[in-house]
Amino acid sequence: MRSLLLAHFLFYLLLAAGEKVDRKPNFVLMMVDDLGIGDVGCYGNDTIRTPNIDRLASEGVKLTQHIAAAPLCTPSRAAFMTGRYALRSGLASTGRVQVLLFLGGSGGLPPSETTFAKRLQQQGYTTGLVGKWHLGVNCEQRGDHCHHPNQHGFSYFYGLPFTLFNDCVPGEGSDVFADLQHALRNLTMLLGVGLFTLVCVHVCGLLEVSLWILVPLFFLSSLATAVWYIPFKFLPTWNCIIMRNQEVIEQPMTVDTLPQRLLGEAQHFIKRNVDRPFLLFFSLAHIHTPLFKTPAFAGKSRHGRYGDNLEEVDWMIGQITETVDSLGLANNTLMYFTSDHGGHLEDDDSVIGQKGGWNGIYKGGKAMGGWEGGIRVPGIFRWPGRLAAGRVVDEPTSLMDLYPTLKYLAMDKQSDRLSDGHNLMPLLEGKVERSEHEFMFHYCGVSLNAVRWHPAGSDSVFKVHYFTPNFSPPGAGGCYDTKICLCHGEHVTHHNPPLLYDLFHDPSESRPLTPDTEPRYAEILEQTAKTVERHRNTLTNEQASDEDHSQSNAEAHSIQSQMSWDKILWRPWLQPCCGTFPFCGCKEDTTHI
Repeated sequence: MRSLLLAHFLFYLLLAAGEKVDRKPNFVLMMVDDLGIGDVGCYGNDTIRTPNIDRLASEGVKLTQHIAAAPLCTPSRAAFMTGRYALRSGLASTGRVQVLLFLGGSGGLPPSETTFAKRLQQQGYTTGLVGKWHLGVNCEQRGDHCHHPNQHGFSYFYGLPFTLFNDCVPGEGSDVFADLQHALRNLTMLLGVGLFTLVCVHVCGLLEVSLWILVPLFFLSSLATAVWYIPFKFLPTWNCIIMRNQEVIEQPMTVDTLPQRLLGEAQHFIKRNVDRPFLLFFSLAHIHTPLFKTPAFAGKSRHGRYGDNLEEVDWMIGQITETVDSLGLANNTLMYFTSDHGGHLEDDDSVIGQKGGWNGIYKGGKAMGGWEGGIRVPGIFRWPGRLAAGRVVDEPTSLMDLYPTLKYLAMDKQSDRLSDGHNLMPLLEGKVERSEHEFMFHYCGVSLNAVRWHPAGSDSVFKVHYFTPNFSPPGAGGCYDTKICLCHGEHVTHHNPPLLYDLFHDPSESRPLTPDTEPRYAEILEQTAKTVERHRNTLTNEQASDEDHSQSNAEAHSIQSQMSWDKILWRPWLQPCCGTFPFCGCKEDTTHI
């Protein structure tokens, strides 16, 4: 009898051990908003304290040439989620508006796209997004949620369906069409003063004023007021909201407590799912402006409020890491740290000082096309027992590589549509030395801005710039007059022949190569031109995925722009709202925080 009981005990013990070994890994992806690669200690910063991020690097693998697919939030995050250039999902801009501006717009990540969250959800993962989304909400009516995270594979969502921006905090100014708002305000005042003056003149009998003048003037004044006041003055109510899944739980949001709430939700998600495979995408609201004023960090850094915010980010990363480790999940959890793009160089003011990030030795920053400063971001992977501690990879890699990497680790062998990323595990584990990214394409809006080539058998990484943004004022290191660079028309300078750099020898892109200084000059331009042509063919001849078999080829190949004016502009019937529209307003109970 004892022998039988012992046999049963050993059987269940081995069965339990087998289940533990065979369990799929967990994933904790952490993305900071607008973080410069030069802001982090393990990437060379010695004046801002980032011990927790540095610890991830020392215990894992650090990528030194990790590249965002775009230098702005919406297109970069679309590419990250799908493993495909944003142009393929229609989230690349043709003009001035380069990101989604209103939650009441109809643009966003199309339902036809497949995110890594949806892939993992199909493999039995519990998936959660805590923090920033910025990829749209509704399509045709309030509540259809066609672009919402829940419709793109995230079984749980808590956070900002839009983003954190200056309009969310009184006194911080506006990020949305500030020049247009100024012009509309002046026009409204001018029309109002003119109307008031004419009415006074008419009432006082000084001059007979025809109703044919007063009525149109009154109409124009009312229209200008409505166009200016309604969508712009209510931006904090319209855009600055918090949702839990598809319910608006705070409108407008209280920014002061946002960091604690996001961190708490991320930690609770991990704890709730400790016994099953999970994916958590912790998409921080830091360090996009407005900068937080959390008392525990205020005035503690050597770089003003920006440094305070970054040290708060590091503390939050440490808290997430501690949660994973304390639950005994470290050896079965891949943790990843990055930024959606480079730091915003032009963002500062006379009171706070610098409000944007530092991109180290790299030229350019946020919204500056293919310059390294806007697209080279931190990339750190930690997985004790699977990835060697302290490994450094200098090969070109991409944020788009997360999609195929997660798909591979989740043992998802389903066929997929064309992907622009590559599985990183062979590179991270040291099984291969070369990246699969021989060529990479750098977009500024819909325009191909630059091409990167890492030739086989060479350490060189050549970069060809077809055009570059015009800095303002001329000679500056950014677009300080307009606060952000644009990608079209008079805002750029085209180069014929293109500018050519070798990033291996000149990572700051300060010394253009010439036929006299680079023997392969003609070959580089020829090879990149041929590759660009092949790449463009994939945009027009992309094969329908397994999910698109019911569509015709023409339907599968068409790419509808999500960044056109009719998709961007605010529509009241699409506006997420708690309460009765337009009287939206609610507050989350934060007494437990």
